[in-house]
Amino acid sequence: MKLFVGNLDFQMRDEELNSAFSAYGRVTSAIVIMDRESGRSRGFGFVEMPNQIEAQAAIRALNGSQLQGRVLTVNEARERSERPVASRRW
Repeated sequence: MKLFVGNLDFQMRDEELNSAFSAYGRVTSAIVIMDRESGRSRGFGFVEMPNQIEAQAAIRALNGSQLQGRVLTVNEARERSERPVASRRW
């Protein structure tokens, strides 16, 4: 199950995110999304946990909890919808 994790501290790294979720079960990946241009965290990430029961336990435990001084938003990740391409005016 893929989880969305929002409101991450901008200093958070993949290893720290993995550690926070591994307390609730096996984590196959934990990625903090970084800005391509600045290399800085965008404040959210994704965690994949193969066991749905463990993933649900992590959601219940971590959603609304504090990590590095920030209140987390944790829920099941949704598929990214297609965004329309903005037309440019020259």
